[in-house]
Amino acid sequence: MRLRQRLRECLGDGQGGEAGSAVVEFVFLGTLLLVPMVYFVISVSQVQAASFAVVNAADQAAKVYAGSDDAATGGQAAHQAALFAAGDFGIGPDQLDVRISCGNGACLEAGSSVTAEVSITVPLPLLGGTGLSMATVNSSATQIVERYG
Repeated sequence: MRLRQRLRECLGDGQGGEAGSAVVEFVFLGTLLLVPMVYFVISVSQVQAASFAVVNAADQAAKVYAGSDDAATGGQAAHQAALFAAGDFGIGPDQLDVRISCGNGACLEAGSSVTAEVSITVPLPLLGGTGLSMATVNSSATQIVERYG
């Protein structure tokens, strides 16, 4: 009997003087673990969006260039098409680099090939203005210039 009474005095109401600390610990540790996980998910999502955008932009740039009448107009139109295609995925013009090359040195001749190489720089989430990049994704697409245009 005396042992029970002593235990009650030491432990108080059975919580050991730490009433409510479990809630504080849960909120603190939950936040501490949740913030990096959310940042990681946002980062992966941005890289995935950029990978879809770069494939689409390269394909559209090659198609537009292969269908143009001259190299100067084709280059500008291909760059605009790539910007437009990448813009659908939230990619800005400062993140995009487009290069056009022609097979066998002949551009826009019937039967020649046109290759568009596009690269997109993915900035760190929430730190886009710092110039720090997380990844660069690349893609290329090749189109054959039609014989009958």
